[in-house]
Parts: sequence; C-alpha cells; structure tokens
Amino acid sequence: MRRLTRAAIIAAAYIALVFAFQFASFGPIQFRVAEALTLLPMVYPEAIGGIYIGTLLANVLGGNGPWDIFGGSLVSLLAAYLTYRYRRHPVIPYASPIVLNAFLISLYLRFILEVPSYWLLVLSIGFGQSVVVLGLGIPLLRFIQRHQDRFL
Repeated sequence: MRRLTRAAIIAAAYIALVFAFQFASFGPIQFRVAEALTLLPMVYPEAIGGIYIGTLLANVLGGNGPWDIFGGSLVSLLAAYLTYRYRRHPVIPYASPIVLNAFLISLYLRFILEVPSYWLLVLSIGFGQSVVVLGLGIPLLRFIQRHQDRFL
C-alpha cells in the first residue's frame, strides 16, 4: 500500500507541477519543471508508474492531442524504466529522460506545433530537459536520498 500511495503522490505532483508552470510545460521551448521528478526511479521503483500516469494525465489536459498523450507518456515510461534499470550507472539514469525526450518527443511535436526543423526542436527540448533534470532533479534526488526515512 505504501508503494501505491507513493506512486499516486508522484503522479499528482507531476500533474500539479505541469500546470503550475503550464507556460513552460508545452511548446517548442520547454522547461517542464515536473521532469525533475524523472530521477525518482533511482530511489523508488514505483516512481516509474507514477511518472507514467502523471505524464499521461498532464498530457490529456495539455491539449496537444493523442500523439502527445500516448507518445509522450510512453517516452516517459521508457525513460523512467531506464532510469531505474541503470540507477547505479554514472550517466544513463540522468541521460535517459533528457535524450529520449529530446529525440523522441521532437519526432511528433514537430508536426503538432509546425516547427520547421526537427534538429532545432531536438536541441530546444534537450536543453530544457537538461536544465530541469540536472538543475532541479539532481538536488531533489540528493535531498530525498539524505532524508528518505522521512518520506512515505
């Protein structure tokens, strides 16, 4: 029950962060603050499901259509799984949400948002992901690792 509760809290936090920072969560230039949570599978395996459900629901409410709802959610699921699977590796768990979002989300977002260059979108999304995952996600991860006994 504890893991299910934690997954639900992570999903709810993801959705809340997407909409608290909605101005930066959708579009060709994104700094989706909720993506800081994508490193949580390194500590909590149940975060994989929480991130997937959070992304799915946030994208349903985001308005970019089925490609973003299902495609974006599956990319997040894959990234969360790889983050968990390679949690002891020095690079892969940090790189997976950045690289997968940059290259895969750009595949369909280019057409939805009518951006002329795939590679420009890859750079834009990759940069935004890097700032959020590395700049916010790593400090969040370190904090949770130090204070894990205080959390659910």
